[in-house]
Amino acid sequence: MAEERVVNGSKTGGYDLHLDRIENKWAQYLPGVDYAIISSAHWFFRPIYLHEDGNVIGCVYCDAKNISHVQPSFAVPRVFRTALKYINDCKECGRLLTFVRTFSPSHFENGAWNTGGRCNRTSPYTGKQINLGSSEEWDLKIAQLEEIERLKKNGVNKGKRFEALDVTKAMMMRPDGHPDIHWNNQYMQGYSDCVHWCLPGPIDVWNDLLMAVFRKQDYSSLV
Repeated sequence: MAEERVVNGSKTGGYDLHLDRIENKWAQYLPGVDYAIISSAHWFFRPIYLHEDGNVIGCVYCDAKNISHVQPSFAVPRVFRTALKYINDCKECGRLLTFVRTFSPSHFENGAWNTGGRCNRTSPYTGKQINLGSSEEWDLKIAQLEEIERLKKNGVNKGKRFEALDVTKAMMMRPDGHPDIHWNNQYMQGYSDCVHWCLPGPIDVWNDLLMAVFRKQDYSSLV
């Protein structure tokens, strides 16, 4: 569960994240759905104070003193572990099918989103141009997959099903698939969007993967 920090009535852009608590506004809808897609990771690249058992145990991208400074790869698996365990233990959720969509990387070059970074390439990368195994994007993807496998191996069989939509490698190869400066955001003029994706294009791959898993799970009645 996350709450934005407010100082003197103004939002700060920093968050308190409780690694062992579920957001009820999200959880209340689970009993009424047949499948859920969990996709998060970019959200962790901001100032976040991490809480566990009511105590602050670390922070991501903050300048606080006397607190352990950790990377997003520390927080991401713990959050997914909490969410997936809650779903697995949910007695009212029936035979819920849950997907974890793995991390999709950004492609800023020559700067970040607020320092002039762009993503104006016009063709995909080749396999030799991407960095596998030694990048933060890859580490986050591995952490997400490990949480799914952890649940499958150690969790009690309660009729729930968990699958991965592993899009990371395919998206690492698509620096040409972002809006860049062509996103028509009146509040962010002059900035490039190299995080979200264009339609059609890379997102079509996500849809293809999703449909393939549905067929594998015999969810034909839902598609």
